Amino acid sequence: MQYEYALERIEDLLPVTGPDCDPQSKEAVELSLMAEIVIEYEKEHFPIEKASPAELITAAVEEKNMTQKELATRIGVSPSRISDYINGRAEPSLRIAGLLCQTLNIAPAAMMGL
Repeated sequence: MQYEYALERIEDLLPVTGPDCDPQSKEAVELSLMAEIVIEYEKEHFPIEKASPAELITAAVEEKNMTQKELATRIGVSPSRISDYINGRAEPSLRIAGLLCQTLNIAPAAMMGL
């Protein structure tokens, strides 16, 4: 299968191509082609779904070792409202989404599903 061959070639080519490698070299060009094959195959057969606002908020709160109550206090909503966002029972308004992005360092495009 072309995908498996491309993966094997990438493994073979990585050690011989590096930061000092000429991008026009035979190996660098082949590596680029193999990478494109893998990327296109994985997009079609193993698509990665975008995270929901609930998943983004949950991950960011955990990463920052923050409690829901602390987050609620910082953005001016009730802890139960944060729970609603985290459990997917409610979506934050645009204003609250902006505050969540600022407080939790979430990219606004990700929060909007872009």
